[in-house]
Amino acid sequence: MCKFIILLFSILILQSCKETKISYLEQNRFDLTSQDFDFPEKDFNILGFGAYHGSAKTEDVEIKLLHALTKNGTIKYYLPEVDYSTAYYYNEFLETGDTALLKELIIYNGYHITQERTIEVYDKWKQIKHLNDRLPENKKLKILGIEWIRNYKYVTKHIVELIKDQNNQLQPIRRLKQTIAADTTNYSIDKPSLVKQNLKDLITDYENDKKRYTSKIENVEVFEMILKNIKHSFEEQPEREQIIYHNYLTLKSEYNFSNNPQFMRVGFFHLEKSREGKDGYPSLFARLVENKIYPKQKIISVIGYFTDSKVFWSEQYDKNGDYSGYSIEAGFGIGDYEKEYFRGIQNLKNTKLSDKTLFRLNQSDSPYFTNEPDLIEIIMQDEASNSEAVKGMSTLDFLDYAILISDSKASVPIYEMK
Repeated sequence: MCKFIILLFSILILQSCKETKISYLEQNRFDLTSQDFDFPEKDFNILGFGAYHGSAKTEDVEIKLLHALTKNGTIKYYLPEVDYSTAYYYNEFLETGDTALLKELIIYNGYHITQERTIEVYDKWKQIKHLNDRLPENKKLKILGIEWIRNYKYVTKHIVELIKDQNNQLQPIRRLKQTIAADTTNYSIDKPSLVKQNLKDLITDYENDKKRYTSKIENVEVFEMILKNIKHSFEEQPEREQIIYHNYLTLKSEYNFSNNPQFMRVGFFHLEKSREGKDGYPSLFARLVENKIYPKQKIISVIGYFTDSKVFWSEQYDKNGDYSGYSIEAGFGIGDYEKEYFRGIQNLKNTKLSDKTLFRLNQSDSPYFTNEPDLIEIIMQDEASNSEAVKGMSTLDFLDYAILISDSKASVPIYEMK
């Protein structure tokens, strides 16, 4: 009898918690498809949005967020998941509208994240240009990149532009110019190539005689950050999160991030504001919190979740190495599947307003402060999950907002573009 009473009491508590969360979500939800949508918070240092890669409506959500955050000048800088030099050429696209450049940027950035090499990302950037064109000159977005280098294409071009060596006095720069002009090199970081050797020679020459270079470089600190990132690309196992954290700190000083809020679009993990368990590996946002770069409440994490959706999973190539198609996932890989799902996602599904619904989780009366890792614990049937690591942690240890994305098609590789 006693066991039955305890069981019944436990069930009633769980039901009460569920009803509390449902009630809270109903009072703190926003329809991203509404013309009147505005992001609830304005006072932050950095706001990051991320979700699993490869689903089409994620790009629509990002555009909605950017519209809301730029219409009143809330953000100054936009940090997509690219390195500093690639970001430089995205700025060039925003200025010129050169769609051939845009397509090439997306193709080469795909060597870093294959699922971002898509038509939807291409179309998103065209929308970002349209948005930016309509902003006043003093409120236009500037694109910055803090990612590690995964391809030498744009960093090589950028270095040649950064060093004003009109008389070709610097032999390593002269060689880089010749390599770019020949346009026959392999820009992969994983294979020996002429451009890779040229970059190694440049770094050696620069470190041996900096004075020959510094008079020809407008911003030495940023130039040295780029060289440092190239050196990381030579390592067998570079530590990505540490690299992007240190890149962020360099640009924080250069661009006065403390007084100029940024919007960041990256993968899910980078936005977790805590480690998954005391021994967990720290993400970028966790490092910003732990090192007190900003107060935790000024670091806003917005994470997207999928239901009834599909994701572009991988590109396919024939035996000659030519693109031949792509694969799609509709169960595993979206986080709402009987064998792999986020704890508590059903509450979002029960309270959504549209196919793109934003939920604010961080109000002072939020039930997501309790030690239940909803929306961070991944429950899996056949594989190990993070359940033990996040046990006893709260949702708000990790994120501030959730966006439920419904009925999203898989993104389509840019190689399918006609």
